[in-house]
Amino acid sequence: MDYGTYRGILTLVILVLFIVIVVWAYSKRSKTRFKDAANAIFEDEEKHNKTISNEEKGSEK
Repeated sequence: MDYGTYRGILTLVILVLFIVIVVWAYSKRSKTRFKDAANAIFEDEEKHNKTISNEEKGSEK
């Protein structure tokens, strides 16, 4: 096999790997995990706001 054959095989392997990653990323099983990860920052913000409001209520007494 020559250099061109190796390059062709490598290109094919990379293409297949790309297709596998795209299918994995758009699968229904992964959708819920990605949605939870995307909204995690907002959950932290809600917890922070609750903590702030609880501290403010405690200081008003």
